[in-house]
Amino acid sequence: MSYRKIGLIGAMDEEIKRFLDHIDDVKTIEKAGIRFYEGFFYDTEVVLCKSGVGKVNAAVCSQILIDHFEINAVIFTGVAGALHPDLQIGDIVISTDCMHHDMDASPLGFSRGTIPYDKTSIFKADDDLIKAAFQASEKSFHNRTRKGRILSGDQFIADREVVQQLHKQMDGDCTEMEGAAVAQVCSMNEVPFVIIRSMSDKADGSADVNFAEFVVQASQHSYQIVEQMLKNINPHQM
Repeated sequence: MSYRKIGLIGAMDEEIKRFLDHIDDVKTIEKAGIRFYEGFFYDTEVVLCKSGVGKVNAAVCSQILIDHFEINAVIFTGVAGALHPDLQIGDIVISTDCMHHDMDASPLGFSRGTIPYDKTSIFKADDDLIKAAFQASEKSFHNRTRKGRILSGDQFIADREVVQQLHKQMDGDCTEMEGAAVAQVCSMNEVPFVIIRSMSDKADGSADVNFAEFVVQASQHSYQIVEQMLKNINPHQM
């Protein structure tokens, strides 16, 4: 496994702050209102950015990383709401694949999450990156890591009934607002990706209390995982 240049994305300031503090030889470029930080993180060339919240922001950010910075892998990291009943706050989900839960053309006969007339609506993460992320997560958070499907939509889910629907109908393990957009752009460009999410809430109506309390802790968990991953992925010595 060798990745020449890796794009690191978080949606919020808290999700990229620790990375920015540890990147060497930083060069800053701004495009489409997004600030990109080029540099080296544990001898791996990276481009770090805060996409902003939501699928359009994430898609624009991902395409710029691919077109302008010519990255050849993407790691998106941050927080999410748990859908799987076994997941607790602070647990980790590593994406096996991603879908858009707010894509709903069911009146046309398509199942929820299906993008009409596209070849696929399920965007599979890279096997090597999944393995690297899972191993890194297990090292820091043993028995608190799950591989699974990440659902994305431009909605902050805070309803128990919706949580149950997304888990049962779409087999989702967690929900957030960017991952599937990143996954779709990467898939369209044949760029390997993985999404790493730390559970900041249970998407069940308690988010107003849990989110503010755990977002910093969850972001720290995500940072630890990616830090361990990139210590193990050193393309300059492979």
